[in-house]
Amino acid sequence: MPIIWNNVPGGADNTIHTDEFPTYNYVQKLGYSHGIVQHGKGIYVDGINHVNTVEGFWSLVKRGINGVYHAVSPKYLQTYLNEYQFRYNHRKSAIPMFALMMNRVSALAPRVERL
Repeated sequence: MPIIWNNVPGGADNTIHTDEFPTYNYVQKLGYSHGIVQHGKGIYVDGINHVNTVEGFWSLVKRGINGVYHAVSPKYLQTYLNEYQFRYNHRKSAIPMFALMMNRVSALAPRVERL
């Protein structure tokens, strides 16, 4: 609950969508709207309530780490998550991933004066 409290702006305007894990029962007590999908009953979408997007993201991360990096140290975990966040957020882009990354790198790199 502290992660939600510290990272999600408060108020009933923000709905937290979760599965039925008991810890999430406190979400409403923190002042958030709470949409629940009951996976235990075979319900994976209930109107606008689902957790499919975040489950898809974590699936991509786990497959990427297992298949490419094989292991991740806690020191660099956030860096790996940032990489997969970028990949996930741009997965439907018409611009090739390599070009997107090079544009990002060139925007961050210091300008070098040409001779």
